[in-house]
Amino acid sequence: MSIPKSQISALKFTSTTASSVGDISAVSRRLLGETVAKPRGFSFTTRFASRRRGFHTRSSRLRAQHLIHESAPHTPLGSSFAGTGLVLGIVTIGAFSFYHRQHLYSSMSSKLIPQNPSDVMVIREISPNVTTLSVPFSRFGTIKIGGRATIGYPPTVRLSSGELAVFSPVALTPEVREKLPQLGSTVRYIIAPDMEHHIFISEWVKAFPEARIIGPTGLPEKRAKQDDEKVGKEEFFKVFEASKKRETTIAPDFDADFEYEFVDAHPNKELVFFYKPEKILIQADLMFNLPATEQYSKVPEAERQKSGFADRLFQSLQNTEGEAKGTKRMLWYLMSRSDRPGFNDSVQRINKWDFETIIPCHGETMIGNGKQLFEKIFEWHLQGHK
Repeated sequence: MSIPKSQISALKFTSTTASSVGDISAVSRRLLGETVAKPRGFSFTTRFASRRRGFHTRSSRLRAQHLIHESAPHTPLGSSFAGTGLVLGIVTIGAFSFYHRQHLYSSMSSKLIPQNPSDVMVIREISPNVTTLSVPFSRFGTIKIGGRATIGYPPTVRLSSGELAVFSPVALTPEVREKLPQLGSTVRYIIAPDMEHHIFISEWVKAFPEARIIGPTGLPEKRAKQDDEKVGKEEFFKVFEASKKRETTIAPDFDADFEYEFVDAHPNKELVFFYKPEKILIQADLMFNLPATEQYSKVPEAERQKSGFADRLFQSLQNTEGEAKGTKRMLWYLMSRSDRPGFNDSVQRINKWDFETIIPCHGETMIGNGKQLFEKIFEWHLQGHK
C-alpha cells in the first residue's frame, strides 16, 4: 500500500538533551505483538531520543516540526497525549509530549464539539445517583474514542441541598440543562480529571458561577496560555500536586462520599475518584474500554461503520477484550514508562477500593465487572513486574 506524501502528517523529532537516538520499532513491536497486521508497503521508521530528562512525560526534551497537509484537519494533539509513536496515514499518534504551534490551541474547542451535540448525546442513568452524558469524539478526526461526562451527587449532600458534582464536563446542551434540575438543585463541583478533559469548564461555570473547580497541577497554567474563547481563566478551588497528593482534601461534603487518587505518574496527570455509596470508579484516561459503542450510538450508520487502520490499531491497544495484551503493553511500555514505581503505587491504592463499576471517559461503561477488568488490565502493575 503506497501512501501519498500529501496525506501524511509527519513529525520530525530532534533531541536537545540526549546523545543517542533509538529506533521506535522495538517499542512498536512490544506494543503491537501479533494483534495488528502491518499494511503492505508500510514501514515503522519514526525515531525517538533516548530518555534523559523530562518534558511532561519525562522523556527527552523534544522539538517537533509538524508537517501537516493543508487539507488535513488541524485537530488539537493534546500536550501529553500518549499513543504508539507511529506515523499512520494522515494521523500521527505520538508517544511523547511535543511543542505545539499556537494556532492549534486557538480553535481547540471547535474541534472537540460535535456540530450537533443535542442530536448525538446519550444521557444515561447509571444508578439512582449517577448520570452520564456520552458523545462521539474522534482523536485527530479519525480514531473513535468517544467522550463522556459523569454527574453524581452523594446522598448526604442530596438530603440537605441536592448539589451536584460534574466530572469531565461535556457540552452543556439544552437537554442537559433540562435534565440537571431533575438530578439536584445546582452544580457545586466541576472536576477536570486530567490535563485534557477541561475544555467545557468555562461553559459550566458561566451557568453555575458558584461551582468549585478541581483539577491537577499544571492545568490552570495550561488554560491561561490558550487562545480559545471557550477556555476561560477561572480560579481553581483545589489543585492536586504530586508532593501533597495524599494530604489534599476537597471539602467535607465531597470527602464524605468520595475517595480519590492523583496518578501523577501518568502523562495526563490523572485524577481517579471512587464514589463509595454505589461502588463506582470514575476516571478519564487511566483506562479506556474501546470501542466507544454507546458514544457513537446516535451518529448515522455510515459514520459508525467507518474504520481506518489507525482506528483499528488504537482500539487494539485500548480495550479490555480477552487477554487485552495490547492494552497491557500500552500501559506498561508507554503510559507508566517515566515513573513506573509511582504508577504502580497509585494503581495498587486504587485497587484497594471496593468498586464494582468503572465509568471511563472513552469507551463502554463497565457495570458490575469493573474490578475484575481493572485487575486484568493492570495485572503487571499490581504485581510490580511484567
